[in-house]
Amino acid sequence: MLPRRTFLGGAAGLLAGAAVPATAFAQARGDRPFRIYRVTYRGRTEVEDGFDDYLASNGVAVEFIERDAERSTARLPEFVEEIRALAPDLVYTWGTSVTLGVAGRYDAADRSGYITDTPVVFALVASPLAAGLVADLADPGRNLTGAVHVVPPETQLRAMHSYRPITRLGVLYTSTEQNSLSIVEDLRRLRQTMGFSLIERQFRLDGDGRPSPDGIEELIAEIGAEGANWLYLLPDTFLGTQYDRVVPAALANRLPTFGAAELAIRQGGALVGLISRYYSVGQLAASKAVRILRDGASPAELPIETLKRFSLIINLPVAKQLDLYPPIEMLNYAEVLTG
Repeated sequence: MLPRRTFLGGAAGLLAGAAVPATAFAQARGDRPFRIYRVTYRGRTEVEDGFDDYLASNGVAVEFIERDAERSTARLPEFVEEIRALAPDLVYTWGTSVTLGVAGRYDAADRSGYITDTPVVFALVASPLAAGLVADLADPGRNLTGAVHVVPPETQLRAMHSYRPITRLGVLYTSTEQNSLSIVEDLRRLRQTMGFSLIERQFRLDGDGRPSPDGIEELIAEIGAEGANWLYLLPDTFLGTQYDRVVPAALANRLPTFGAAELAIRQGGALVGLISRYYSVGQLAASKAVRILRDGASPAELPIETLKRFSLIINLPVAKQLDLYPPIEMLNYAEVLTG
């Protein structure tokens, strides 16, 4: 087992580009702002705040066409058709499901149902390689680039271990999400080198093969009964819609939760998390959009990147409920939520 120690990943954060007067872009565009067709998954988040602020601070005049998938992929084909009809300058997508539904896999046999010519910039995709969006992060080779929001699993597990040693790690995930399957595979590999056991459960599927919230409390209870001393809330799209059931069920079983995404701790109530801030992820995605819109760069040549600076957040009220307080030295660098 690894020794408990203090750490944080990376040092340098996102650097904003030099601000340029909006008039310069207006002239270049014939006094018309750029048009961005934006598809979100569950409404506006801090990612969009960071994205919009970055564009504004760099003087890029933009008109947004806003669409929300409302936590479903059912309307994505309709959005694809609308994108073709409106011919925006750029498409923004939020999350893996939306990005796959709009841009498709890079190796899809039939690309007719996807956007393959208009530049696409995504935010909040956990694993573009596992999702099949690209074959190479450094060289996307297609009309798509973007910002990855997930801290590498090994770095997250080290943070978890620094708070409380991992002996048996519980994980609940969606079996139909390729991104989640990839991360669980990483956990299986890491258990060998880090010396913990892995307790896996999958969300149940309904008759149409979609993840269902049925039995969430039972699944969490099973994980607790098998001796898990952590529940890892990986960046699973469906899991992100069920924090209000998953986290209370974990608390009822005296099971501390570690969040891989900012919402897991700020809104979901997880005990601790090592995260990339949504606002900063939005800024990183926007830096790609600026390169494409302002500089004429091709998304095929813009690397897909992850932030190099991460934030450790501790939820003190939850720590009190569990009577599981962090090591004193961790408080020197963590953000502590008190209410």
